[in-house]
This record gives sequence, C-alpha cells and structure tokens, in this order.
Amino acid sequence: MKPLLRLGLGVAVLAVLSACADGPSSSSDGDPDARAALRLAVPSAVIAPKEEVATHAVGDAEGYLAEEKLKVDVINTDGSVAAVQAVASGSADIAPADAGAVLAAREKGVPVKAIGGLVRNWPWRMAVRPGSEVRSPADLEGRKIGVISLASGSAAYARAYVNDAGLDAAKDVDLLPVGVGAPALAALQDGKVDVLALYTQAYATIENTGAELRYLDNSDAFDGIRSLTYAVTEKTLKDKKDVLTRYLRASYKALLFSAVNPEAAMRDGYRAFPQLLTGKKADDRIADDTRTLQAWIKTAVPAAGEPESFKDWGAISDTEWNKTVAYTRTAGQLTEDVPLPQLWDPSLLKGANDFDPAPVIAKAKSAG
Repeated sequence: MKPLLRLGLGVAVLAVLSACADGPSSSSDGDPDARAALRLAVPSAVIAPKEEVATHAVGDAEGYLAEEKLKVDVINTDGSVAAVQAVASGSADIAPADAGAVLAAREKGVPVKAIGGLVRNWPWRMAVRPGSEVRSPADLEGRKIGVISLASGSAAYARAYVNDAGLDAAKDVDLLPVGVGAPALAALQDGKVDVLALYTQAYATIENTGAELRYLDNSDAFDGIRSLTYAVTEKTLKDKKDVLTRYLRASYKALLFSAVNPEAAMRDGYRAFPQLLTGKKADDRIADDTRTLQAWIKTAVPAAGEPESFKDWGAISDTEWNKTVAYTRTAGQLTEDVPLPQLWDPSLLKGANDFDPAPVIAKAKSAG
C-alpha cells in the first residue's frame, strides 16, 4: 500500500483543476488479468475502525477487490470537504464523504456526483461531561463546541444543531477544531470546549478508555438525513462506469461481511492498516476496537433486521435527499437547493447489488 497523504486545497481551485484532471486511475490494456487502479480518499486525517476498515480493509483481505479485478490505494484527507476536493482535483477517484459536502461543492460548480450511499443512519451526536450545565440545545448559547476540523461534517452538524435550536451558529457559539480520540476528550475535560460534536464511532473510542459522557438529543429534524455517500466526478462516472460499479459491489460485500463478523473485519483492518495497533498486539486491542467498529457499522446497515435480509445497498430515496438538502441549508453549507439530477446518479446500484449475499455471510460466519 502506498504511503498515506493528507490533502486540503481550496474548492474554487479544485473546480478548475477538475475540468482538466484525468485522475490517478490506470489499467493495463490487453491484459485480461490486470487490475484497474482506483484511489480512495478517506474523509479523516487518521485511520480508525470505521469505513476504511469495514469496506476497504475487508474488501482487500477477503478477496472482494481481487474478484472485481481492482487495486485500490488509500489516501487520508482532513474531513469530508477535503475528501470531495481530492476527488474534484483528480487526486482521488472516489470518496465516501458527507452528503452535505457533496451538495456544497455542487452548488459551487464543482462537477461531482453521488453514486451510492454508505452511512444511512444519522451518526452525529452532541456530548458533554456528565456534570455539565448544558442540558438542552438552548444552553449552547455562548458555548465552545469541539469539532473534528472545520472541513469535516462535524462542523456542519454543529452549525445545523445550533441553528435548529433557534440560535445563530455564526454568532452564538464558537467552533474549535479538536480532532478525535484523546485530543477531543482532553479538550472537553480541560474545559477548552463545553461540548463535542462527533459521530458514534468516535464516541465509542472515547468510552473505551472509561470516560463517561452525557449526550444531548437530536431533534426530529435530523431523522432521515444521509451522511457518508460515495462521490466521484462526472468525468470519472462517464469514463469508468464499470470500474466504479465493481468497486461499489466489493465495498457493499465487505460491509455485509463486517456486519456479520465485526471481529474478523477488525483483524482484517490490522493487516491493511498496522498503525491501528499503535505498537500493541492485536489481542490486546481487538475487544475495544471491535466495539468501536460495531458502532460505525450500525450507522451503515439497516436499523432493523438480520444481515440475511439486508438489500438495496447504496439506495437513497428522494425523501432522504430532500431532508439532506434541507439539513445542509440549515448547516449553512447551501444557499439554494441543488436539483437532484445534478447531484445524484443511482444508475450503478443495480450492478453494485448484483451479488449473492449467502456466500459472503457464510464466509464471515466461518472466519476466525
């Protein structure tokens, strides 16, 4: 695997670059066994037990990428905005990014499109220390909110949450980048911030240390909003439909495997990303990391039912898109609605769902 890179360029610049970039993908003409190359932009600066494990690492280790004749490299970016920028510039072919970041880029004229959903259950929550005076959204006035970065979906969620409470996110709160894990917890415990705006998997990592948190409720306005969504440029979609379809299929197979056996998925994660072990043995980390990965998986699979019943991978309804657009406006990422045909192309999903889940489930159940 190639070294991980961090990307963070301006959207306006990338909108121009995307018009002429051919992207990093390549393939070997005339070789029927050659793998098509793709570069995946992960929307976080640090590898963690989440989408890069449940889809990429498992897809690689369990052979789903090889079955689809794909070779996928991974780069890191500083949040969803930066991940979309990487796709737009041609530094990456595809990224699972917050739908709001895709919408915002599209409004600015960046020719990106969503082609398949990933996180379907709203993952973002507000958390405070157990003894905090902040008890309700209205108590956020004048407070400091810790976000992963100002380029992440965390910042957009914090603004939307504050605005939904009847406050003005531009005036009534301060957003401070605190990252995730130990730095975020330290910022909260030391009083540098009053509240954290993170996703469920990030909180699971914190709670694995024994730290206690109290969560604020999300209003009904957040029900049905889509989060991480696979995004590509229009050019990549036009030129590489088959390759992208194969990638989505491998990704959804891997996600199904992960849902059935998250511990085996986490061990695949260690093989793909040894830095996850932080110098420790896998057996010393596996219990906590599996709980953390499970928290993420719950956001990406149906809220009800068993894996045998999961279907329609990647589907996003018009109702969900409408709620997501409304949320993105509340978050201050959009000034006007983006027509759905400009944003969403589900044409690859029929092919992406063209697989038998039974062998995937059986393999996951038999994995050590």
